[in-house]
Amino acid sequence: MKDTVERFYQEPGVPFARVRYTRGSNSVFKPHMHTSFSVGAVDTGKVHYTVGTETATLEPGSLALINPEILHSCNPLTKEGRSYYMLYLDVDWCLRLQQSLWQTAEFCTVSLILIRDQDLYVRYCRSMQQLLSTSIHREQKEQVLVDLASEIFISACHPQADRPMSTENIELLKTLLKSDLGKDYTLDSLADQLATNPYTLLRKFKNETGLTPHAYRMNCRIEHAKHLLQQGWNIVDTAIECGFFDQSHLHRQFKAMTTVTPQEYKVNFVQ
Repeated sequence: MKDTVERFYQEPGVPFARVRYTRGSNSVFKPHMHTSFSVGAVDTGKVHYTVGTETATLEPGSLALINPEILHSCNPLTKEGRSYYMLYLDVDWCLRLQQSLWQTAEFCTVSLILIRDQDLYVRYCRSMQQLLSTSIHREQKEQVLVDLASEIFISACHPQADRPMSTENIELLKTLLKSDLGKDYTLDSLADQLATNPYTLLRKFKNETGLTPHAYRMNCRIEHAKHLLQQGWNIVDTAIECGFFDQSHLHRQFKAMTTVTPQEYKVNFVQ
């Protein structure tokens, strides 16, 4: 087996989530606990998985769910070892997300230690890869976390009815998302301005518009980029003005939404 690779990551500005990816490990854990809510998955190998008094075999296609402050261990069943992802979420953040789903004053623990769901497993692994990426906006990473954690809580807890959100708030959010496109908004800052739960805001906005706030703002950035390119702006300055990481980031997003590059678009308007 190749040498073990360990990767730990926390996105700047997203203090409530940490990711670990370990590849090719035979290491054995003593029973231990975390103060966070944890979700794990193996992408190669099999693991003997113990949480409290319950045990299971963890293999590709299933997710391990670990409530805060409960003894657990995950150790390889074969000499080939295993590779795995772990996601650690702060309980306070989880509670705020749960409060956007149903009425609860305290963090609702999950009732399952394992979810066997191939689609959710694939989504989880893809989400971990996105969180580890350095070329994805923080706004998008937070959206990824909200969608993934919401689905896990709905599967493993007991959701109640959604809380209402006014159409007026949705229109106000659209106005905010169209403004100051060079800035990265956090969900918290948007929710503070609208005096609402950030995750209620996010989900209701998506239900109303068909887009996440991040996707809506990205569309606004592309529309603004079109306007600047029509006026003869160069591509580097356009990328910065519209809040893209760099010219290549603008290029990828612009072509994905228009099927042409910024340069190809520009020459149709500037002679």
